[in-house]
Amino acid sequence: MAIMKKTIFHLIWITILSINNLFAQQLGPIQLDRPDQTETPAIVPSGFIQAENGFLMEKTDEANRNFTYPSCLWKYGINNLLELRIITEITELKNKVNKNSEIGLMPVTIGFKTNLWKEKGIIPHTSFIGHLTSANIGSKNLRTTFAAPSFRFLMAHNITSAFSISYNLGAEWNGETPEETYLYTFAVGLSATEKLGMYAELYGFAPRSSKAWHGFDGGFTYLINNNFMIDLSGGYGITKNAPDNYIAFGFSYRFKVLGKSSK
Repeated sequence: MAIMKKTIFHLIWITILSINNLFAQQLGPIQLDRPDQTETPAIVPSGFIQAENGFLMEKTDEANRNFTYPSCLWKYGINNLLELRIITEITELKNKVNKNSEIGLMPVTIGFKTNLWKEKGIIPHTSFIGHLTSANIGSKNLRTTFAAPSFRFLMAHNITSAFSISYNLGAEWNGETPEETYLYTFAVGLSATEKLGMYAELYGFAPRSSKAWHGFDGGFTYLINNNFMIDLSGGYGITKNAPDNYIAFGFSYRFKVLGKSSK
C-alpha cells in the first residue's frame, strides 16, 4: 500500500511540475495507446516524454478481482520514426473465496515502437511494437520464471476527419511456458466534437494449445488541451472463458524534455 501511495504522489507531482509545459506546446492533439486494447501507430514527437496512466477494476470470475493503481506507460520520442517505452504496473489480486490478496509491482516491461509507413490509399498507417517483460524487475511475489517477449503490428485508417478504424495483430508470451498467445484487436473511433472522442472495440486472445477468448469494450476520451487527455472505459467478456467485466479511468499527458526540440 505504501508503494501505491508513493506512486500516486509521484504522478501528481510530475503533472504539477509539467503543467506550464503542457499549455506552452503547439503540437497536434496527443494520441494514446489507451484506453482501448488497440495500440495506435502514432509516434510520440521527438524530444517529448508522454505518460499514459490508468486505474482499473476487473472482475475475472465470481471469485477473483484484479485492481490496477496505476498502470503507467512511459514513452520517449527519439525521432519521427522511433519511440522508447517503459511499462510499470502496480496490481492487487484478490480472491473472495480463500480471502487471499497479493499486491505489488508487476514485472517491468521495456520496448520500442517504430513507424513502418504512413497511410496511402487503402494501405493503412502501420507501425511495429516490440516489448520484453522482465522476469526479476518487480515485486518478488509477482515475478515470472522467464523474461517474456511480445510484438504487435499496428494499423489505422482515417476514413473521414471524424471517423477511423484501427486494428492490431500480434503475439505474446507469459514468462512461464514457451507457448505463445496470438492476439487481435479491432476498434472503431468517432470524434463527436473537437475534444470528445468515443470508441467501440472487439478483441481476443488465442493460446496455441487452449481455447481462444474474446471481449468487447468501449469508452470515451476528453481532450483537456493538446497535451492532456482523460478517459473512461469499460468492457465485458463475450465468451465464457473471458474475464467477466472491467471498468477503467485514466489520464495522460506529454511534455518537452529540456534541450530537445520536436521535428
